Amino acid sequence: MRRYFLLVVCLCLASLLRAQNKLELISPNGELKVSLNLSDKIYYSIDYNGDVLLKDNTLQLTLRNQVLGQNPKLRRQKRMSVDEQLTPIVPLKYSKVNNRYNQLLLTFKDYAVEFRAFDDGVAYRFITSQKGDVEVMNEEFAINFPSDYLLHLQQPGGFHTAYEEPYTHVQSNAWKPEERIAVLPVLIDTQKDYKILISESDLADYPCMFLKGTGTNGAISVFPKAPLAFAENSDRSVKITQEADYIAKTKGTRNYPWRYFVISKNDKQLIENTMTYKLAEKNQLQDVSWIKPGQVSWEWWNDASPYGPDVNFVSGYNLDTYKYYIDFASKFGIPYIIMDEGWAKSTRDPYTPNPKVDLHELIRYGKEKNVGIVLWLTWLTVENNFDLFKTFNEWGVKGLKIDFMDRSDQWMVNFYERVAREAAKHHLFVDFHGSFKPAGLEYKYPNVLSYEGVRGMEQMGGCYPDNSLYLPFMRNAVGPMDYTPGAMISMQPNVYRSERPNAASIGTRAYQLALFVVFESGLQMLADNPTLYYRNEDCTRFITQVPVTWDETVALEAKAGEYVVVAKRKGDKWFIGGMTNNGEKEREFTIKLDFLNKDRSYQMTSFEDGINAGRQAMDYRCKSSQVKAGEQLAIKMVRNGGFAAVIE
Repeated sequence: MRRYFLLVVCLCLASLLRAQNKLELISPNGELKVSLNLSDKIYYSIDYNGDVLLKDNTLQLTLRNQVLGQNPKLRRQKRMSVDEQLTPIVPLKYSKVNNRYNQLLLTFKDYAVEFRAFDDGVAYRFITSQKGDVEVMNEEFAINFPSDYLLHLQQPGGFHTAYEEPYTHVQSNAWKPEERIAVLPVLIDTQKDYKILISESDLADYPCMFLKGTGTNGAISVFPKAPLAFAENSDRSVKITQEADYIAKTKGTRNYPWRYFVISKNDKQLIENTMTYKLAEKNQLQDVSWIKPGQVSWEWWNDASPYGPDVNFVSGYNLDTYKYYIDFASKFGIPYIIMDEGWAKSTRDPYTPNPKVDLHELIRYGKEKNVGIVLWLTWLTVENNFDLFKTFNEWGVKGLKIDFMDRSDQWMVNFYERVAREAAKHHLFVDFHGSFKPAGLEYKYPNVLSYEGVRGMEQMGGCYPDNSLYLPFMRNAVGPMDYTPGAMISMQPNVYRSERPNAASIGTRAYQLALFVVFESGLQMLADNPTLYYRNEDCTRFITQVPVTWDETVALEAKAGEYVVVAKRKGDKWFIGGMTNNGEKEREFTIKLDFLNKDRSYQMTSFEDGINAGRQAMDYRCKSSQVKAGEQLAIKMVRNGGFAAVIE
């Protein structure tokens, strides 16, 4: 009898132990489920209404003398639910963001793992509580696909990258370890109803994560090593002469970056997601009243070359030309101009302006015209002259465009934060060029208005709609994006020719106008020549009334890589932007205007592809009509075409 009793007790304890090692976390709406299994590692699977999307993924954090997540022994678990409303300082999608999730905190010896399940995704992070500093040798983010998925990737040749490569499209079964790695974000098409967007947030004192194929229908994380020593090799670049054997040396007590999955049943959800923001560290600035997002006129793309009967000076990177840009910006209510490479006498010396430019006179003149000056700098010059923020503020400069970082190791990630913090002290905003993708710093320091990290219009013929139609679902879905839209010379790809100063874009004129509505950036460029904007005043007046911050975003039609139509609201005005790729000669959509206020009628001004836009891309029609809620709007777009409208 006693032996039987002991056997029952042992079986009960074993069953209890197994139950403790198998845990579930379910999203507030009950559709997403994370199933955890604690055995030799921490395993987790994710399913959506019973469809297993990712299976037996693993996570580990390897320190110098310890592997966190190996043979885990759970000490306690804590669950909580959160339902709150957040208010972003720079609202790129919404003025209010609902943050609703269920959380599971698993505590082990010296560390914890925190999971959150949202209605549109899942996230987790490591939390450590160790004395002093630790050396992180590696972090394992390993995912496994239950069937052959289609992966949309941006694949550089190595860790030295500005995140500007075109997207590649790879079957998950075929991605081998020896092939090119991928930057984040990664978009996974399950080839069922679901897509999965992978990225990271609250990235601080830690390198960016990259992924590589396993060769066994999965992917695993890789990280650049921490650099220890450098040698300068140009005015904008250094060579890493010594690397550590670890990826990060950091505080032993800290929260690590969030790894997240946005999971959508409809591609529209990818556009509307706010996951980076919901997981980012809270705003660190007391006073944000001076942060003014807005549009900016930019001279580099058009080679500072205004011309015509009203230009009675030799144009170029000189005082008269920049005054012309300021006058243009002032006329159309554009709050800033950028002075790109050439404003300083030397790229290495930020304190001595080019005498042809007369920077101080331009700052004075801009102030008179209500136009602020933004200055371009290499990151290396910033690093070598870190007191320039104070000086620039005293001069009256409004913001900085910092370029050519082209790395995302721990040192460089920390550089971004040092810049953001120091710039904020002196009331300067920042636009990071030659950069990695956003990962939450822009919410911690909302003076970070934008990042490049995109294959944008600077790439000329290398920037085409077949690639750019992935941006709303990938790059722009994780944070602000300095794409530099606004071309007034438009061509179809089969006839494309372009060279500065006559820079041109691929896609129709209506497509270019739509970019201002569809693409999100706290600092949105007007890339083309003021001369061309004056000659196309109806287009310019439309562009310059498009806000850069929004109260509401509604995705109306969306298929990653093929087409997108969105409606966005600022106050009482609505804007619509639509874009298509090169896949079909013409696409037509019927849009229900259900998002409009039912108590009034509206005036709509629309810009549509003209009848010949499929061949002559600059053909467009500007129309005016009355619309109201409940009506339907027919939108036609040619190949590489677009649609743009304001409803007021």
